Order: sequence, then structure tokens, then C-alpha cells
Amino acid sequence: MIIHTVKTGETLNSISRQYGLTPLYLQNINMLPNPENLVVGQNILILFPEIIHTVKEGDTLFSISREYDIQVNTLLKNNPNLSVNPAINKGDEIIIKFDDEKIKNVITNGYTYGTLPDKELRAVLPYLTFISPFTYGVEKDGSLIRPDAENTLFTASFYKTEPLLHISTITYYGNFNTEAVSVILNTPALWEIFFENILKEIEIYGYAGVDIDFEFIASSDSLKYAELVEYLKNRLNKYGYIIIAALAPKISAEQKGILYEGHNYIAIGSSANYAFIMTYEWGYTYGPPMAVAPIESVKKVLDYAVSEIASDKILMGVPTYGYDWTLPYITDGPGAKSISNEQAVLTALNYGAEIQFDAFSQSPYFYYTDENGNVHEVWFEDAKSALSKLRLIEMYGLAGCGYWNLERPFPQNYMILNSLYNIDSFNFDS
Repeated sequence: MIIHTVKTGETLNSISRQYGLTPLYLQNINMLPNPENLVVGQNILILFPEIIHTVKEGDTLFSISREYDIQVNTLLKNNPNLSVNPAINKGDEIIIKFDDEKIKNVITNGYTYGTLPDKELRAVLPYLTFISPFTYGVEKDGSLIRPDAENTLFTASFYKTEPLLHISTITYYGNFNTEAVSVILNTPALWEIFFENILKEIEIYGYAGVDIDFEFIASSDSLKYAELVEYLKNRLNKYGYIIIAALAPKISAEQKGILYEGHNYIAIGSSANYAFIMTYEWGYTYGPPMAVAPIESVKKVLDYAVSEIASDKILMGVPTYGYDWTLPYITDGPGAKSISNEQAVLTALNYGAEIQFDAFSQSPYFYYTDENGNVHEVWFEDAKSALSKLRLIEMYGLAGCGYWNLERPFPQNYMILNSLYNIDSFNFDS
């Protein structure tokens, strides 16, 4: 695997010749938003195929998968263009295997608001063990507020991507409300009702388990929260269902702040089947310009996490987005605009900006001036930053990763993930 940084005057044609590959091949594995006009500083993923199948008359994806004794999903992972357009024609070249050796098996999860267009949903599903439609809400009586997720669940079933029932403290209006959760935590008589409501939804919609994301929990409720997670795990595991608990990105047990104090890493880590660590949002809408997930900050969180939780129970959070700040940054100002990584590259192209790469944060950024003379600073993720983060799964011996969120396309990342690791299907023995 090579990450090629575009230099002045380079094109997809010239880069492909340099590596003995075709422009179409590079476009297919990168799914570039700007194949005709690359941006100086843009990072291109270079993978070398080991086995290529040339499509014959009468071939189908199913027949090709049987010929090589692999799953159709493997073909879709290796050839992301097929998810966009699954039709194959005589003479097409299908990548059966790349020459990179897989490091280990991992599990993956992805979060979606359920607004993802079907084509984009199908493009990411082959790379996911789980998908978590965002989000069920919870009431004071233990009842649940159901999201509109039926299309996501229906489509996921074709790829054997297992859905998780995501439940959080976020309300219909998008704000955090922990009052109902506090009532439940402090009323053990409601725990059975809460569980029965969860189990009912699981059985109706075919969820593989629960992804619980209770944030801004009072410090006085932290151990009760862990006890509830353990109660749910014990009940769910008997039916063959799992529970993942989301945790704020802490660097010590004594870390102050309402976001952190309610999450006891030792207690919740031992209570849940897996812990999802939200290692992102250092750069955020109302903060100053900086990388969303600086690598050293991510490492500090993981250093602490593995000291409190078994590493093979941890899923590392991976962001799929960036931010565009209008300068000068003003505290309490309008905030940065959230953008996709593809949108960031197109913005650099449209304004003639050169993309830089910050070695310390391991993240790309650039500046541009808009039509009104306003200077902007953009931080985002690309192939190079994705490789830096995904290597941490191996370094720390983690179970895998989770993506926030699928609404932001990031195809290079999934190809790197697929090159480094075998993505496991769900297999839980209760």
C-alpha cells in the first residue's frame, strides 16, 4: 500500500503510469470526486492487485465468487465501483485479491441518521459488521421513541450487516436530555420494563443487539449507569444479543466535565460486550480551527482506555468528516460548517487551494478565500490520515472501529480498512 501525494502538474494518467496501473483502476479504488482535476496535496491510495478476473460471457458476481471460493461481499469490498453500479460486462476486470497481507480480524460499526441515499448506503455496507441507525429515544417510564430506520434495516439485510438498536439521550429536537435516563437509573423497578421494551424492538426489527449512548450522565449516576449496562448485557446475552456502550474520550479517571464524569471506564468496560470510544470532535463546530481527531489526542485516549478496559473489547471512533471555519475565529461566533471529506477536496479545487498535511496531528488542511473576500480554514480527513488512525487498531490490539457517521462518504478509508484487516461478520455465542 502506498499513499501518493499529488504534486504540481500531476494527473490521474501520469500517476497511474508511474505505478504501472490504469487511471480507471485508480479511480475505482479511490472513488475520487475530482478524477479529471486533481488538487496539489491531495492523497491518492495506491493498492496493487494480486489476482484479477477478466469477466467472461455469462459471468455474474455470484459465479465469480464461487470460482474463487470467496463471498460476493469480498468482491464488493475489493471493487467499490460495483456497489455504485453492480452490472458487469465482458472484458471488465474484477479485483479478486490485493497483494497486501491482512493483519488481523476486526469488527466494525457505522452510524447513520437513516437519510443516506440507497446507493451510498450500499457502497458502505460491505465494510460493516454492524450498522446503528441513529437513534431511539427513551422516556421516563422506560418506553422508547422509535426512529425511521426501516429502509436501512431492509437494505442491510442483503449484505449480512447486522443492525444494532441505538439508544441515546438525544431528543427529537437534537439536544441532550438526561432527565429521563436519571429517573430510570434511580428506579430499579423500571429496568425490567426498559429491557422488555428493548427486547420487543429487537425481535420486531431483527436487531443483533443494543448500542447504548447515554451522554452527559451525572457523576453521581455513573455506577448506576454501569449497573444498568451490566443488567442489560446479562439479559440480552441469554438471547444471543450483544450490547455496545459508547464512552466519551477520557484520558484519566479523574477527568472533570459533565461529558466525562458519568462514564466510568472500568465499570462500563467490564459491563458491556464492547466499548465504543468516541475519539473525535477535538475540532468541532464552536471550537477553534484544528483537526477533528489529532492522532496524539486519539493515542492519549487509547492509552488510558486500554489501561482500564480489555483492548479486545474496544472499538475506536473514526470520523468521516471535517469542518470549514471562516476566519478570524470568534468565540461564541456562528461556528464552523461541517463538511464531508469529498466536499473538502472539491472546495480546494474550486478555490485553487493547495492541501497541506500537518505531521503532528496527521491531518490535512488548507486555506482559501471565498467570493466575498473571507478567508477560510478547512480541516478534514483523507487517505493518509485514515491510514494513520486505522493502524492504531493493530498497535493497541483493539477489536475494531466505529464510524461517525455514514452520511459523509469516505471511500478511501474503507479501502484502507479492507486492505489492512479482515472484517468479521457477527458471530456471538450466548
